Amino acid sequence: MNVKAKTLDSRSIGGTRPVKVVRIIDRLNIGGPAKHVVWLTAGLNRDEFETTLITGTIPPGEGDMAYFARSAGVEPVTINEMSRELSLRDLIVIAKLVLKLWRLRPDVIHTHKAKAGAAGRAAAFIYKWVTPSALLLRPRPCRVIHTYHGHIFHGYYGPAKTKLFVLIERAMARICTDRIIVLSAQQKEEILGRFRVGRPDQFQIVPLGIDFDEVADQAGRLRAEIGTGEEELLIGIVGRLCEVKNQSMFLKAAALLGRLDSAASPGGTDGCCGVRFVIIGDGPLRTSLENEARDAGIAERVSFTGFRKDAGSLYRDLDVVALTSVNEGTPLTIIEALAAGRPVVATEVGGVVDLMGARQYQAGSFWVWDHGITVPSGDAAAFANALKFLIGKPELRGQMGERGKAFARSRMSRNRLIKDIEALYFEMMTREPATSSQVRAAI
Repeated sequence: MNVKAKTLDSRSIGGTRPVKVVRIIDRLNIGGPAKHVVWLTAGLNRDEFETTLITGTIPPGEGDMAYFARSAGVEPVTINEMSRELSLRDLIVIAKLVLKLWRLRPDVIHTHKAKAGAAGRAAAFIYKWVTPSALLLRPRPCRVIHTYHGHIFHGYYGPAKTKLFVLIERAMARICTDRIIVLSAQQKEEILGRFRVGRPDQFQIVPLGIDFDEVADQAGRLRAEIGTGEEELLIGIVGRLCEVKNQSMFLKAAALLGRLDSAASPGGTDGCCGVRFVIIGDGPLRTSLENEARDAGIAERVSFTGFRKDAGSLYRDLDVVALTSVNEGTPLTIIEALAAGRPVVATEVGGVVDLMGARQYQAGSFWVWDHGITVPSGDAAAFANALKFLIGKPELRGQMGERGKAFARSRMSRNRLIKDIEALYFEMMTREPATSSQVRAAI
């Protein structure tokens, strides 16, 4: 559900000054979370909120979206030691965060993603409790909020490391967090129900929002660049080229689709002929994916564009948008695809189903929804069959696209996201502080 906006002036909370918000994310790498934190940092009402964005550094092999922050007028505070992987440097990160919190004296500390969530909430705990009033079990008056854009509880690490991270998240939710934000009902079910992180009363569902100006109604540029004619169907996937996005499955499905086409009778109505594929994005797996396409004999049908700053404006050239991830929160690429009126074929992971509308019917190994099709994670054959199904039904593709566009444009705007978060901050600021008994129970 969305947070209901409240008509509450921040001056009634903090006297005559705006509410101070410190937002922490591990890095501004290519992806939805970087856009999310920049939109919130730049977009919150400046008469009511004063926001500082703290971020880490981009490791080699990842694209940097600092340009996106600069274009929005956001200058992040950088902690060089903060990046994705756990290491002993995290002790330095926590110490530096505590020093910055003591200097900034925030009313709200809001962390995003796993690494910044752990380091940021540990620093927030120290900031709140290293104070003379802690002797009376009264911490500094500061609210701590964490947003799960996805989670690392499967699809990233081995069993032992994953179990450790789940235990850390449970502890953080118990002693360092006032409110947990998730992006969808499905994500809440996974984190709270399946992995038992947090309490039900801590959770708030705040769906993603996007800037519709970035998904402009224009077409032709991408097709011209990769030499695809208007008569050819173009199936595309957008995202960082890494293991969790599983673009390898996209290539396997493309190869299987070609074999399905070859097996079809000449002159049939399947419509699989003249299909091209495009992978928009970059990352550490690009070379291996290019090699995989070549080894599968489909290199001439697959184009790699690399990272594109204008990726949001390229969806209109796609007939179908694919997503093959093994783990997701709420995929920004699906929201962008729907906003551009494109049908989606996606693995049924994370919050994907919350974007697909109503489930209509099952067709063999896949499900048909209002806005597209979902298949089991890791099932390349089902993915190929789903693509073949949509390719042969241009009218259905159009209907899915129109329904998806109406859904996204009515519910997933950047302005709605900003208003939801403003309302949540006001709500959190007006809650009574934890009592001594509540603090003892949490510790």
